[in-house]
Amino acid sequence: MNGRVAEVTRLFLKLGVIAFGGPAAHIAMMREEVVRRRRWVSDERFLDLLGMTNLIPGPNSTEMAIHLGYVRAGWPGLLLGGACFIVPAMLIVLALAWLYVRYGTTPAATAALYGITPVIIAIIAQAMWALGRTAVKSALLAVVGVAVLALALLSVNELGLLLGGGLVVMALRAGADRRRALGARLVLLAAPGALGTAASAAVAVSLGTLFLTFLKIGSVLYGSGYVLLAFLRNDFVDRLGWLTDRQLLDAVAVGQFTPGPVFTTATFVGYLVAGWPGALLATLAIFLPSFVFVALSHPLIPRIRGSRLTGCFLDGVNVAALGLMAAVTVQLARAAIVDAFTVALALAAGALLLGTRINSAWLVIGGAAAGLLARRLLG
Repeated sequence: MNGRVAEVTRLFLKLGVIAFGGPAAHIAMMREEVVRRRRWVSDERFLDLLGMTNLIPGPNSTEMAIHLGYVRAGWPGLLLGGACFIVPAMLIVLALAWLYVRYGTTPAATAALYGITPVIIAIIAQAMWALGRTAVKSALLAVVGVAVLALALLSVNELGLLLGGGLVVMALRAGADRRRALGARLVLLAAPGALGTAASAAVAVSLGTLFLTFLKIGSVLYGSGYVLLAFLRNDFVDRLGWLTDRQLLDAVAVGQFTPGPVFTTATFVGYLVAGWPGALLATLAIFLPSFVFVALSHPLIPRIRGSRLTGCFLDGVNVAALGLMAAVTVQLARAAIVDAFTVALALAAGALLLGTRINSAWLVIGGAAAGLLARRLLG
């Protein structure tokens, strides 16, 4: 068991340092490491874990790290998988927050990201192709996946699409008489609105209020970094008045361009409003619910897969999750692949992924170096 714990620790510390690109890219890198290279789980098991993370609140890639750590090394792996994925990003964000407060600006990383982002698109695309061959078991599942992709690009609610995909597949396979009408209604179903915020306002920064506010966000938040932005603005700009809009946008930008989970934005916000104690409490609070949700949901996965009816539901959720992943990739690609150089980088990374067993970490490092070199040569 000690050897497995060490494996989990090494892997997720590494990913916490080099996993740029947001949740879709993180999941692609995890799939390469635990399915393709280390063979800890099969693609089917990986998809089941991914489907479950999409059904619970919190950051999906962090929850995948927690799930995979538990699969490999039990309870110690559950704790270390998540913690080792979070801590490197937290420390990087904390350093940037200190620089921000001291010098009033965030360090630029545009040159490195210019080369990294096209590589990330190739990594995500390769993972989606491999996972899609496992997930798309029938024409029905293919149709559901494409429908979710289209609706996600139209900004339909993510949770509604996941639940709708699962319920449509379950209902149609069960042969319900009203399956066509029911399926159409369920796919378009939108999730309930977010929980209301507390009514009480704070005049001065309170560590207790800070902790409880981030605990609430981590417990109810579904969706992307843009959804996180809405929650943070509602609480920290409008309700509490602890941040300005400019500070909030800078905090979200730091969370976006640093490696690891985007939710480390909480670390930056906590440091701005309450220094080192605030940063640590905010980080703990926003990620704590993920560990609880994974611990509670993980034992349910074999039961869901073991039943034909709920297995159909999970199949639907899995292809819906891939549809959402594809939609995110399309949106990221528009921003990442902007000229002939980035097209060439993406194609080269894709060719290496398909033709070799190269570790994606080397591709990320190579992309950063290429971006820095290109910007230096082009001025």
